Amino acid sequence: MFLGLDSSTQSLTAVLIDAETGRITCQLSVSFGGDLPQYGSPSGFIPGGKNGEVHANPLMWLDALDLLFTRLATATDLSKVNMIAGSGQQHGSVYLDSTFDSRLAALDVSADLATQLAPSLSRASSPIWMDTSTGAECAEIAAALGGAAEVCLKSGSTAVERFTGPQIRRFYKCDPEGYQNTCRIHLVSSFIASVLAGTSVPIDFGDGAGMNLLSLSKLGWDTDLLAATAPDLGAKLLPPALATSIQGNVSGYFVRKFGFSPACRTALFTGDNPASLVGMGATAPGNVVISLGTSDTFFAVMPGPKTDPNGYGHVFGNPAGGFMSLICFRNGSLAREALRDKLGLDWSAFDRDALAATREAAGENLMLPFFGPEITPRHDFTQPVLEGSAGFKSGTEPALQVRALLEGQFLNMRLHSQWMDVKTDRIRLTGGASKNDGIAQLVADIFQAPVERLDVSNSAALGAALIAAAADGQDLSALQEIFCKAATGSSLQPDLSLADKYDDALGRFQTLLNTNLSLK
Repeated sequence: MFLGLDSSTQSLTAVLIDAETGRITCQLSVSFGGDLPQYGSPSGFIPGGKNGEVHANPLMWLDALDLLFTRLATATDLSKVNMIAGSGQQHGSVYLDSTFDSRLAALDVSADLATQLAPSLSRASSPIWMDTSTGAECAEIAAALGGAAEVCLKSGSTAVERFTGPQIRRFYKCDPEGYQNTCRIHLVSSFIASVLAGTSVPIDFGDGAGMNLLSLSKLGWDTDLLAATAPDLGAKLLPPALATSIQGNVSGYFVRKFGFSPACRTALFTGDNPASLVGMGATAPGNVVISLGTSDTFFAVMPGPKTDPNGYGHVFGNPAGGFMSLICFRNGSLAREALRDKLGLDWSAFDRDALAATREAAGENLMLPFFGPEITPRHDFTQPVLEGSAGFKSGTEPALQVRALLEGQFLNMRLHSQWMDVKTDRIRLTGGASKNDGIAQLVADIFQAPVERLDVSNSAALGAALIAAAADGQDLSALQEIFCKAATGSSLQPDLSLADKYDDALGRFQTLLNTNLSLK
């Protein structure tokens, strides 16, 4: 049995798999807002932060761990678990003093984790991925390295407000005494992994690449980036390692309190995006994952640490080895819902039958599908842009506007993933909008690749369980074939007759986009 944990923004989830039977035997979650209301974090973070600050209380994550294992011990026999691995929301960071490891080693089952470890926090709260307070620090790091392009070349991303390096620099500048008292800096993933292991463990390559500190070429902390971020930072970070690295046996606290076997071992934890790559069965080249949510994301395996020349995409480590890239598009469901409401439509206008009725207009009408600021490409759009008032034929026809919006979203996705130079053999589609046959078919047609839809509600936790199995010596690819199968009847084939139309539309879309970006 292999246990995967995922500490997301709003919950802590466990997925337990049986590798012999190919079954998920248990799934449980703790909601930070619903189950731990004492932290005043209904959405998983402390509300009311100033100047773009968004922080969470790391003690909340510890209480969630105690509560989740209490529930798991009631629901299943934890003594059968061979290995534990996990994932955490990327970019969140935890700051600890010199007593952290000694407190881990002396954990007492008669007290809870939060009470025993609270004194080791050198910073009371943890900045998370939603934090946007570090614009000045991003500029300072870029300037120290000779420009944003150099930061991207070294670390896989330009300096980004939510990334851990700029967050560390802001802490150093705002609270130099607190920074001085910090002996160890962990990510959310490595913090929880350390608690389970009973000692500080490394950050893995996958999550570490989301810090603006890891050298992609050397897979170690980059000395120039460390120096540009804060003094003596290298001493506060353990050397990074592969996610499947075994760290030893689970802490005696969890053995005595929850019934884990003393022989149960722990692997490193990774970020939620790399873990989702595993949980979606997409760790081999040729597989692309597109997640359609509030924001849309595109991620895929890369053969090497190639970086986006425009700085929009991010490169992380692939838990199965090598690299992956993730590209985020802010105008995902936000834009789809905005057009729906603007035209007074319901979701049936986005269905296969509705889109089939406008098939003859495929690729003809172009729309820059941005109803608000976008990050890929970066621009403060306020409304969608149509291809020439005379050239855009949808005018008063809502059905054509729906097609143009969706085509614009996936043409933008195809355009801004070209730098990866990866072959798309199949697309694994997930997220709420993926259930819509019309939207899924457009993805297949625009990328000219078959689409498989996976209904995986806990892909990061499942990915973590699969990483645990791989760390134990199981065949990851074989397990993914079992646990990451597309639902029967959910696959769609591209309409090959539309290939030339969408190739032409892609070029026109790029021209329209470049024209409007230059007008800024």
